[in-house]
Amino acid sequence: MTWSHKENPSTLVLFDIDGTLTPARKTISQEMRNTLAELRKKVVVGFVGGSDLPKQIEQIGDDVLDLFDFSFAENGLTAYRLGQKLESESFIRFLGEERYKRLANFILKYIADLDIPIKRGTFIEFRNGMINVSPIGRNCSHPEREEFERFDKLHNIRPKFVEALKAEFPDYGLVYSIGGQISFDVVPEGWDKTYCLKHVKNENFKEIHFFGDKTFKGGNDYEIYTHPDIKGHSVTSPEDTIKILKELFLK
Repeated sequence: MTWSHKENPSTLVLFDIDGTLTPARKTISQEMRNTLAELRKKVVVGFVGGSDLPKQIEQIGDDVLDLFDFSFAENGLTAYRLGQKLESESFIRFLGEERYKRLANFILKYIADLDIPIKRGTFIEFRNGMINVSPIGRNCSHPEREEFERFDKLHNIRPKFVEALKAEFPDYGLVYSIGGQISFDVVPEGWDKTYCLKHVKNENFKEIHFFGDKTFKGGNDYEIYTHPDIKGHSVTSPEDTIKILKELFLK
């Protein structure tokens, strides 16, 4: 299927979710849904998120696969085109059970020795294409999440953790991306958000735009934001995303 029904079928616009389409770990607004519906008439639209699909459903809704032409969960390791699933890859197949076990043990021991005000649960979340590591634990409440983010900015908990992992596992072929408020992703090299571009390389897009909020070096939007084939847009909030979309595409 071509995209000939679009006003600009040769343009693809990709979005991060957290902090870009929605407030961090919260749900999408009706204004954003309306904006995306208008945008989709004009260009091809997709999301690329680090989380797995169930979390994206929580934030965007049960119809998430219907709202976008391309849906890239876990940086595109789980991918859909017009709601149809594409070929996927596996973190555990890449790393192997023994190497993964050593990595997981190191992470859990590091967190056990970490002196932070609050610890909750789910410190390692295993996903198809990566693991997500949270020093406080992903089961924390929203107020606890915000308090940890402030604590992390003061004490660099996540950056120091990432440096320890790089030193311990230099030969594992992994990269570490700090995203959101409470965690960081551990991904095989090249499996950052640029991985999703593999799925669109034969679509003959002339322009690919990306909107994200963690576009700084070390943030989980950095690699795709700075990719030579991408026109990157750094945003500060969903409202900022809407403002830029109106300036660029929805005049």
